[in-house]
Amino acid sequence: MATLDDYKGQETAWCPGCGNFGILSSLKKTLVAAKISPHELTIVSGIGQAAKLPHYIRCNTFNGLHGRALPVATGIALANHKMRVIVTTGDGDCYGEGGNHLIHAIRRNVNVKVFIHNNQVYGLTKGQASPTSGEGMVTKIQTQGVISGQENPLALAISLNCSFVARGYVGDPEFLQTLMTAALEHKGFALVDILQPCVTFNHINTYEWYTQRVYRLEEDYARDDRVKAFERSLEWGERIPTGIFYRNNRRLFEESLAVLGDKPLVKQRTDLKKAGEEVQALY
Repeated sequence: MATLDDYKGQETAWCPGCGNFGILSSLKKTLVAAKISPHELTIVSGIGQAAKLPHYIRCNTFNGLHGRALPVATGIALANHKMRVIVTTGDGDCYGEGGNHLIHAIRRNVNVKVFIHNNQVYGLTKGQASPTSGEGMVTKIQTQGVISGQENPLALAISLNCSFVARGYVGDPEFLQTLMTAALEHKGFALVDILQPCVTFNHINTYEWYTQRVYRLEEDYARDDRVKAFERSLEWGERIPTGIFYRNNRRLFEESLAVLGDKPLVKQRTDLKKAGEEVQALY
């Protein structure tokens, strides 16, 4: 059985106090509790502080282009649907550069789990506004304050009928691990938006700011009611709910592909001679 030492990766290069540390710790503990070994897992990321996480955890990894983690993760999941596939990404990487890919990954419902480190700024490139930055927020780039509307990723995901939508907070690590576990156990695409302070560039959404506002959804909250889930996803400001907002049992994209019925593609033998003859016949 895997241990925390088995998942030990390179030395971290995040700022002291960064919320990414808590996400990394929670993820490792979740994987160990789920009895998932490093060789059974692939973590995919793009660019950003959050995207450095695969360097700091021992498993199969792919670190690619800015915003392009989801297409790669989709390809891995389809080539070997027995492999556990997780995407770790930031609010800029996923909701900005990768926004188009997120929409279509939700539509397809591939069995990929996406953990978004949401600090409401671009931390790697010195703190300019991200899609989740609040209107009026002043940065080194947005010196007059952010004028674009603040993106609501949970409302977006629920409106697209995403099969699992949750929000966690790094300051509540035990609950965050519960959400990660539920996402891993869910059959289908899972989005977990994780609120985490950027101690260097975001001096508005601090640990204190979140702690005063974050609360857990009620135990009897109906997680299969899409309309209610959408209504709760709009709650932001003085009170910020965390937990599983919505989940359903949509058919997996992999289940719609007949070629994957018997075994993963990586386990299937290819008749190269026959394939070549078929290609030649086309011409």
